[in-house]
Amino acid sequence: MLTTLRPVGATAGAAASAPARAPVFYDTGDEHHPPSGTLLGFWLYLMSDCLLFAVLFATYAALGQRYAAGPSGADLFELPLVATNTALLLLSSITYGFAMVAMQSGRTRGVLAWLAITGLLGAGFVSLELREFAHLVHEGAGPQRSAFLSSFFTLVGTHGLHVTCGIVWLLTLMTQVAKLGLIPENRRRLLCLSMFWHFLDVVWIGVFTFVYLMGVLR
Repeated sequence: MLTTLRPVGATAGAAASAPARAPVFYDTGDEHHPPSGTLLGFWLYLMSDCLLFAVLFATYAALGQRYAAGPSGADLFELPLVATNTALLLLSSITYGFAMVAMQSGRTRGVLAWLAITGLLGAGFVSLELREFAHLVHEGAGPQRSAFLSSFFTLVGTHGLHVTCGIVWLLTLMTQVAKLGLIPENRRRLLCLSMFWHFLDVVWIGVFTFVYLMGVLR
């Protein structure tokens, strides 16, 4: 049996002459991360937000009666204004639900219309909250006045900041839906924003009950 031997130099030369494969820095293919990965990651984010608000609620529970000879919640809170604010946020949750129904039906214009109404209601909520903060500061009840007011401004202000970020996210999604339509990626993003928005509603119900109602009754 004959065996053909190749020179080592020839083998190395053939390997060197083989075209090198260029590294891929950007994947332009159609395969992306699965939708379940996005939803799982967003659920983890919501759980971290739950921990954040749990800490803020616990801080308010510990400091909520330390007035430092200053005004209490019964002296400061205007329940009609807070009730109006609560109604705006709860209505925005309903209108976002209508946007999701329109998405399931494939009606792009309906989605955009209901998202716009949701954004207006959210903006109304934030504006009334800023009005309340400005009134309290004008009356000399700013966050530096007492531990009670520090914890109040931190808890309510953090929630208001979340609503503001939600409005920015909503406007971004409206632009994407208007340009690209109800593609699977936009549907997934709308679902994530829906969970975020309803989560803020649940947190606000806790704020309204624990901070405002109990604060007036003390």
